[in-house]
Amino acid sequence: MHDELLEIVDSDGNTIATAPRSEIHGNPSLLHKVVHLLVFNDAGELLLQKRSMKKDVAPGKWDTSVGGHISPGEDLITAAKRETEEELGIIPDNPKFLYSYIHSNSHESELVYTYSGTYNGPFEFNRDEIDEVKFWSLDDIKNEFGSGRLSDNFEHEINKYFEATA
Repeated sequence: MHDELLEIVDSDGNTIATAPRSEIHGNPSLLHKVVHLLVFNDAGELLLQKRSMKKDVAPGKWDTSVGGHISPGEDLITAAKRETEEELGIIPDNPKFLYSYIHSNSHESELVYTYSGTYNGPFEFNRDEIDEVKFWSLDDIKNEFGSGRLSDNFEHEINKYFEATA
């Protein structure tokens, strides 16, 4: 497996340098860009993915519908569509930009660009990275806060979503 290259950025998303993922992950002082897509169904439920136990970040935790690194030089919409196709087997129509924020933990720091879209399924998800996908009501998600079943990244993400849509 190759070590993907990622852009190290400032808090405004301006590129400072490029480095291998292995140098950026594990060093929370190096901020890098990621894209998230929140996939809702017509009932307003949010699709979550259960991360594979093989993942190095948050294995076995329920996480954002789609999330992935933005490749050097890649625009945000292209990254959102590429990651959605890689993870869920669909290409979203006109993802809607919601907000951006910085998420930091002891492992990494990410400048997150979040989009939303609507799709009811079916999903041909990537079984190397994802163990399961399931639509959740927003109330059920709220009830899981602090339970350890959701990734810390997703808890941060969904709180941003609730703030933005309040």
